[in-house]
Amino acid sequence: MPHKHNADRRHHIPKMSFKVQNWPAYEAGLRRRGSLTLWIEDAALECWQTSGPSGQTRYKDAAVQTSLMLRTAFKLAVRQTEGLLTLMGLTLSASDHTTVSRRAVALPVIQPAQVPPGPLHVLIDSTGLKDYGAGQWLEAKHGAKSSRTWRKLHLAVDAASGVIVAQTLTDQDTDDPSQVGPLLDQIDDPIGRVTADGA
Repeated sequence: MPHKHNADRRHHIPKMSFKVQNWPAYEAGLRRRGSLTLWIEDAALECWQTSGPSGQTRYKDAAVQTSLMLRTAFKLAVRQTEGLLTLMGLTLSASDHTTVSRRAVALPVIQPAQVPPGPLHVLIDSTGLKDYGAGQWLEAKHGAKSSRTWRKLHLAVDAASGVIVAQTLTDQDTDDPSQVGPLLDQIDDPIGRVTADGA
């Protein structure tokens, strides 16, 4: 047989050396890995949908824009976005894909927040972001030690409007003062004042 010709020299994948002892906890962990929490303001829920004269549901612009934002954020097709909203178990009904496609053409474009004119008061700080991946899963399941990786997100924010005007992402060993120059170089508007912590 041709497929068994080199069988003695082929690399064989060994059997897994662990055995799941607690299946309910294992399955619950797998479900949690795929969980998604979506928080919608009460003001948005109030203007989500109305009923037409014959009782047919009519979705307002907020519902269609929410579907389009989820579609963009998760890089989904319109039908997949409808399925995501349906699977989330919302108390509201999800708009169907044909409604979203038809209404998306006529919706006004949401403009990003604008930085007010004049010299900016820039606030600079950083926060740590933990990289999650297979490493933590392997450590929890098999006890294998993995190197935990962190990233630092350095932000420059306009104090008046709260708009992020510059950002850099570095490794965990980069200190905050070294990123002040690169952050300020990204800002084209005049800067009146810069505030940062000493960390």
